[in-house]
Amino acid sequence: MLWAGLILGIGLAYALFCRFTGLAIPCPIHLVTGLWCPGCGVTRMCLALLRLDFTEAWLANSSLLALSPVLALLGVRLAVRYVRTGVARLTGRENALVWCMIALLLAYGVARNLPSLAFLAPG
Repeated sequence: MLWAGLILGIGLAYALFCRFTGLAIPCPIHLVTGLWCPGCGVTRMCLALLRLDFTEAWLANSSLLALSPVLALLGVRLAVRYVRTGVARLTGRENALVWCMIALLLAYGVARNLPSLAFLAPG
């Protein structure tokens, strides 16, 4: 649980840094290849969510925004399981769900680089 608080604190500090300086860490994949990876636009998505601008968040990275409730639920289930049993392992179904999400993100990464689906690129 300590690591979750640490990650949240670092994320909020980074969000404030981005908000007040206008600077952000560039995606190394996009920087080197010019291709949009599945994570491109996540910083803009998170900053938009902090402003409660769901349209801009959707335009920045629709796949991760759509998967966010599933990821949050999975994280809560894992945390509750750890508190109750001291074991933080995914069940077989949860593991299958994670692999499905990875496959969806990989497909999204390919799709957002196709000329006919250019609207999926971060906006």
